[in-house]
Amino acid sequence: MLRRTIAAAILGCVPLTVSIAAAAPPVEWDGLQRVASKRFDLAYLQPGADFRTYSKVIVEPTEVAFHKNWRRDYNSGTRDLGGRVSERDIQEALKQGVAAGTDIFINAWRKGGYTIVDTPGPDVLKVRTGVVNIFVSAPDVRTSARSYTFSEEAGHATLVVELRDSQTNALLGRAVDQKVAGDNTRGQRTSVSNRGDFRDLVETWANDSVRGMNELKNLSANR
Repeated sequence: MLRRTIAAAILGCVPLTVSIAAAAPPVEWDGLQRVASKRFDLAYLQPGADFRTYSKVIVEPTEVAFHKNWRRDYNSGTRDLGGRVSERDIQEALKQGVAAGTDIFINAWRKGGYTIVDTPGPDVLKVRTGVVNIFVSAPDVRTSARSYTFSEEAGHATLVVELRDSQTNALLGRAVDQKVAGDNTRGQRTSVSNRGDFRDLVETWANDSVRGMNELKNLSANR
């Protein structure tokens, strides 16, 4: 289900990842209603959803996807064949990204006071996340000759996060957010600095997800 959601966003079925600010976002999405959010570009909630019962969380593995044409576009502008990004590079980055992203979200929910479980229950929330449309501005690719890559930022990516009831799989909320990674860094880029900047970005998203959930609990209590 999340793969289809991400695919829809990437393919532009809803104006989310191409240019969130340029087009008016839909008011309704899969039965959810758009609400104002100070943490994410777009947020949608099931009308009347009550989040107070959830104290435990199932964190599903984070989906990770590069921008569809990123590798092609980067390689087309690189004359040094040894400096091009290979399919193996992409697959290894995806593997590492899934593991790192999943750990970051698990740690954020645990630090936020939620118990991490793997079994559905009446007090269990299912969290699905995707970090998609990843674009790396200056990848650090090993070459036979000495080379340097420079960029003011590591790149950018889009977060898609879904909240579902673990027993019924009912969709309770969804948020989408685009951000630049490492926009406060100038100079030479390396694989270490890129990973660090993207990790910081995902940690920000994870912490904002937990804070947003706590705010939803407070709103539910004040109805």
